[in-house]
Amino acid sequence: MNYTKTLMVAAALLGTSTLAAMADDINLSFIMCGDLRPADQATIDKFQTDNPGIKVNMEVVPWGTCQDKSMTLAAAGNPVSVAYMGSRTLLKLSSEGLIVPAEITEEMAANYQPGVIKTVSSGGKYWGYPHAFSTKALYINCDLVTKAGLECKAPETWADMIAMAKAIKEKDGVAGIGIAGKDFDNTMHMFLDFLYSNGGAVINADTGEPMLDSQQTRETLQMYKDIMPYAEEGPTAWERDQMKDLFNDAKLGMYVNGPWGFGQHKDKVPNQIVVPVPHGPSGVSGTILITDSIAVFKQKDPAVEAAAQKFAQALTSGAAQYDLDSTWGLDPIYQYEKLGIDKPYYLNDPMWKIFVDGISTGGPEPLVTDFKSLQGVFTNMIQGVMLGEGGSVDDLVKQAGVELADVK
Repeated sequence: MNYTKTLMVAAALLGTSTLAAMADDINLSFIMCGDLRPADQATIDKFQTDNPGIKVNMEVVPWGTCQDKSMTLAAAGNPVSVAYMGSRTLLKLSSEGLIVPAEITEEMAANYQPGVIKTVSSGGKYWGYPHAFSTKALYINCDLVTKAGLECKAPETWADMIAMAKAIKEKDGVAGIGIAGKDFDNTMHMFLDFLYSNGGAVINADTGEPMLDSQQTRETLQMYKDIMPYAEEGPTAWERDQMKDLFNDAKLGMYVNGPWGFGQHKDKVPNQIVVPVPHGPSGVSGTILITDSIAVFKQKDPAVEAAAQKFAQALTSGAAQYDLDSTWGLDPIYQYEKLGIDKPYYLNDPMWKIFVDGISTGGPEPLVTDFKSLQGVFTNMIQGVMLGEGGSVDDLVKQAGVELADVK
């Protein structure tokens, strides 16, 4: 692979006068949400070798608590240096003055996949270094489909998907589809996969106007209501990541997941196919565009802050980022062919084509200050239709629109 251009850009980014004057023995604290990926560990090791005066102290914290921990420490005046967290948190952190803008050049910004840089942008600044990017697709267990008497092929429309889920449930006696309903962020994310596949929107990116109270949202929520009889039992207790075990155990016919799902299923469900998210009556197949980012927290010592920027840039540089994306099953966050990388892993691969093609028709995870309240808007609406509470589909969507208007 040719990393020449990448390394030249990285060198320009990292050569700051502040760092030249940096004192020895700077300790950077780093909260990593989720799992420690080998590619990130390799970058950390190299960074410490290349910068002997800087030590990185990393703590791996589960997704359920890591973001709250990073924000609580910062609010208490004891911030970590950097944290890997969902980009949905960035606007809240920046509005409270807890993080500093990412030092991303316009040249590097232009190399990201379409839509990626928007997930960290607000007020003309970039508030994080994008470090993980995902689109979604529909995973189908073909053994269950053929056992139900159907041809295992991509359901193009919601009607096709409902018919397939119904056949699996009635003929195989297992859940035809997995629908997330737990009070968790990916309940909102899964709904947005379908909403964006029906021409819907949440917030007007130019005006900030709420757009959830729409016909497209009503159609999406009605689809949820129609497909629930064929979904897993007790859907409000399930979030998306828990469904992989049901799928692996042949207790679930299909569900929406990211590209990492292929590796999670290939041994136990070798006869799987990955297809675009089916579209509704008002749109074409789409997906939510989600990023997680490296946030640099505001520090009292400018040398620590400069070292944190340097470390964040090292983690998200072209070569290091490519290693992470290609080994961890992530969508390519950069257009790597622009960075001189020969034959990127996602080109000429039918599975990756499904996920990469979705970028052009996808929609963003809404960037708001109070992201937890935004999540609550969707959870209330979705759980309402799942539990038969809160009135009709029309009532639930109207209420969601009212609640969204209060989210800042």
